[in-house]
Amino acid sequence: MRYIARPHQLPVRLAVGAFVLNSGLSKLKAGEETAQQTHGTAKTAYPMVESHDPQDFTRKLGAFEVALGGALVVPLVPSAVAGAALTAFAAGLTGLYLRIPGMREPGGLRPTEQGIGLAKDIWLVGIGASLVLDEVARLRAERRGRS
Repeated sequence: MRYIARPHQLPVRLAVGAFVLNSGLSKLKAGEETAQQTHGTAKTAYPMVESHDPQDFTRKLGAFEVALGGALVVPLVPSAVAGAALTAFAAGLTGLYLRIPGMREPGGLRPTEQGIGLAKDIWLVGIGASLVLDEVARLRAERRGRS
């Protein structure tokens, strides 16, 4: 595993990392109303979240986002690791889009006006998967070169 991001990965890692890091920092300093809203959205899609305290849930989510954003921004974190974490996180966000009523047009995947913001999170899945696949391809090429 490579322990430094390759130059062509840096723009996407910095852009996405800064965005996720900012989101996490905002959640860490969120007030009660924001925590209630974040928790309410999450428990609509993921009922197991309901038992968590809204403020605690939002704080933990914010801490995870800060860690993820930091992993993307710091080029010493392997792209395969940062990409896998981003893919998993973004899959959870995409789950919100797929599970919350009113986010999609009836009978399809096209977003409603309200769902556009959540539908855009599919880009993060693609970016994370691309980082992982780029590293897998690099490892395969290295192995072929050694044989």
